[in-house]
Amino acid sequence: MSHSTRKLGSTFTWLGWIIGFLILALLFDRILDKQMNPNQSVQTVMNGSQQAIVLERNRQGHYLFNGEINGKSVTFLVDTGATTTSIPAHMANRLGLSKGQRFTVQTANGTSYAYTTLLEILKLGEISFQNIRASLNPGLTGNEILLGMNVLKQMDIIQRDNLLILKR
Repeated sequence: MSHSTRKLGSTFTWLGWIIGFLILALLFDRILDKQMNPNQSVQTVMNGSQQAIVLERNRQGHYLFNGEINGKSVTFLVDTGATTTSIPAHMANRLGLSKGQRFTVQTANGTSYAYTTLLEILKLGEISFQNIRASLNPGLTGNEILLGMNVLKQMDIIQRDNLLILKR
């Protein structure tokens, strides 16, 4: 076998290993995403005139799920300790939100400031809410939106085992 053929074979072997590792990394990333947010595609169930979504708890014990604000896809984190729905301030432009009046908020980390905003449409599966008051919080650095009691109080909440059922 000539030197160039051996070199070509070696190159393809290394390329195969690299592609294999990339595929494994992508698969592992998808598995981790599914464990972090097991509710990436929320289904709405109709029970008579009531709409309901069923959420599965993630490995950390939280209820994360995908929804929409003003037609843009977002990830919500159910937060019964939040008075209002709270959005990381860095997401305001992407969601088409304007900063309103500044106000003081009490968080688990102490006193902070946030800004009022108005969500034209908030969707949880097929359940939608219009003109929801929310806050833009510069202290939130992640990409999850805290779904607060201003929305949750408009729904029936049932928790069973590892499931959370939200009905409207």
